[in-house]
Amino acid sequence: MNKRIINITLLAALVIATAGCSKKGAAAKNTPPPVIEDANGDGRKNPFVSQIYTADPSAHVWADGRLYVYPSHDIDPPRGCDLMDKYHVYSTDDMVTWKDEGEILRASDVDWGRPEGGFMWAPDCAYKNGTYYFYFPHPSGTDWGNTWKIGVATSKSPASGFKSQGYIAGLESLIDPCVFVDDDGQAYFYYGGGNICKGGKLKDNMMEIDGTMQTMQGLNDFHEATWVHKRNGIYYLSYADNFDEAGKHNRMKYATSKNPLGPWTYQGVYIDPTDSFTDHGSIVEFKGQWYAFYHNSSLSHNDWLRSICANKLYYNADGTIRKVIQTDLNGVKL
Repeated sequence: MNKRIINITLLAALVIATAGCSKKGAAAKNTPPPVIEDANGDGRKNPFVSQIYTADPSAHVWADGRLYVYPSHDIDPPRGCDLMDKYHVYSTDDMVTWKDEGEILRASDVDWGRPEGGFMWAPDCAYKNGTYYFYFPHPSGTDWGNTWKIGVATSKSPASGFKSQGYIAGLESLIDPCVFVDDDGQAYFYYGGGNICKGGKLKDNMMEIDGTMQTMQGLNDFHEATWVHKRNGIYYLSYADNFDEAGKHNRMKYATSKNPLGPWTYQGVYIDPTDSFTDHGSIVEFKGQWYAFYHNSSLSHNDWLRSICANKLYYNADGTIRKVIQTDLNGVKL
């Protein structure tokens, strides 16, 4: 396959990945999300952030014992998803009380980025050798569909002081970075979109690919939103699919492997569609309990004003994941 055909194929994939960006955006009103009260008196609430609209939650537990969530930010009123900007970080030590750690990065901080700004989509964060690495997709040109880069910002703190360091060179124009650091300290980088999912090793500097990126084999109907975690020696790759039926979209699926780069064995759906046109999630263990993070549009009823949620996640004895039960702020099944 020649270079021209490869470029056309990748462009078509990105068009598919971003085709929903303009759907249902115009109906939004320029009003803040409602502030959620604790209806039960026991601290439960879902979505757990209501001061701004957030999506694409990337959850991590760091050495200080707190759980940190790195989401994207839907700006109100939206024009689809192109205005997304101004990443905030949220943290908790009990899954009940959440702290807005503040804004850590915006498009205007990225000197190599698209002059018009916006398009700060689903991020991730990783820690290695005393430094936190914040990975974010952002176009480098006005022609955003062809110019996606995966930027990297670094800090010595998990929720402040991040400075843009450039982007990972040599990658295709794809989105949704995910970085998984294995028990031996080796970091793996994944990204994708539009039915393409790729993974590879990162060098110790966490900003360069070590070797070549590989297409992840064995996934069923991959669309975007790669997330990798490990439990009992098994690697889990979860992602959003292309489901679009009767007004429902994007189920969260997963596959397993004995190797962080596969090949993968498809296992099924672990989150059914929410009320949003998209979904994007992460899975993490915190204080002995596993949690699934995802987003919905339950506060705005608009596909591009989304809100992040979390529910407990359970495994079967054979290591497969039970279907996550989505709940509202009252703990009632949605």
